[in-house]
Amino acid sequence: MIRLIKKLALFLVCCNMFAVNNILFAEELTIEITEGVQIAHKIAVVPFAAPQGDNDTDIAAIIAADLAASGYFNTLDRSAMLTRPSNPEQVKFRNWAATGQDYLVIGSINQNNGLYQIQMSLFDVYKKQQLKALRLSVEASSLRMAAHHLSNAIYKKLTGIEGVFTSRIAYVTSEKNGLKQQYNLNIADYDGANKVSMAQSKEPIMSPAWSPDGDRIAYVSFEHKVSEIFVQTLSTGQRKSVAKYKGINGSPAWSPDGNSLAITLSKDGNSDIYILNLASLSLRKLTRSRAIDTEAAWSPDGQKILFTSDRGRLPQLYTMPSHGQGRAERLTFDGNYNARGSYSADGQTVVMVRGVEGQYRIAVLELATGESHALTDGPLDESPSFAPNGKTIIYARRKYNKEILSTVSVDGLRKQDIRSATGLVREPVWSPK
Repeated sequence: MIRLIKKLALFLVCCNMFAVNNILFAEELTIEITEGVQIAHKIAVVPFAAPQGDNDTDIAAIIAADLAASGYFNTLDRSAMLTRPSNPEQVKFRNWAATGQDYLVIGSINQNNGLYQIQMSLFDVYKKQQLKALRLSVEASSLRMAAHHLSNAIYKKLTGIEGVFTSRIAYVTSEKNGLKQQYNLNIADYDGANKVSMAQSKEPIMSPAWSPDGDRIAYVSFEHKVSEIFVQTLSTGQRKSVAKYKGINGSPAWSPDGNSLAITLSKDGNSDIYILNLASLSLRKLTRSRAIDTEAAWSPDGQKILFTSDRGRLPQLYTMPSHGQGRAERLTFDGNYNARGSYSADGQTVVMVRGVEGQYRIAVLELATGESHALTDGPLDESPSFAPNGKTIIYARRKYNKEILSTVSVDGLRKQDIRSATGLVREPVWSPK
């Protein structure tokens, strides 16, 4: 009995159950930059010319916010703009050089037959040349996403890195409804806009995981008083229960082909990793130790499973072949606690929660060199998730006795807090694309 209690206690820690002291306060998310690169590029994003009162979506403001949120750019305040050109012929580079700008973005919006025609131009101020021009045609409902597409194009041109401004995040919120709690699985743009509640329950919802195509979410719900794994299609809202075995049903993780889930089950009395075929709902047992094995994650090529285990007496990360043939190999050795690991999209880096003497931080491990280092300061950082480009990690942390979401770059140089207004939120997960 004592061993079982210890197992369950560790499982709750590893899987980040809904303990009150770990819940994050947020509902509508706003980004606040706390640390950027030491020398950020200066860029002016001029308000796009548009017919008076035609649409209230401020394309330029969204682009400026995206670029500033990346940590690579300082954006010029509109009050400091000497002119506001909307086409290349109107640009006077000396005006922008006078304000110290490196780059300039201008554009215009026009409506034609129910569609909005957006034109954008990017300039290098000191070289006095146009670097990129784009034209988009979208419906009114897609104007915000069009702005994010333009941000991605600008970011890629100036940094060489794929942008994440069109990506989304999933997270779980909890709010008081009278004397009861209401849990919601939410999907939102990366910046917290366009939030949609995909699932609701009076019991906890946890462990959301995106499918590789970004159209399905797997998650754990306790709506029937026991843990149960669901898969929900975002485009239709349809969902299906895929695992409701005796004991623990937890930590779903998608295979790269989207056909299977690696899940944690205790139906045989011990917490082990299983592979669930989503077409047939057949199971294949992967781990067979007496330890707690949980929190599986697939390598991008689908060949390996990364998981948390206490088989070495303390929680550490291990890997083993996804086909089940071969022994598990320990991956982490720094710190007395390493858990909740996952791979970057290129498979070269693993992010994890590292615990040292009661301080929990987000850390990364470079697989090629075996070198690892902490990115955050703790003391209670958890639930890390890579952005699609592998350059940024979203996680949960405590600041000034409040729980907030934050992001940090993989080099630790760019940090920002994602602040909140109302409600309770936790377990952020970045979409794969």
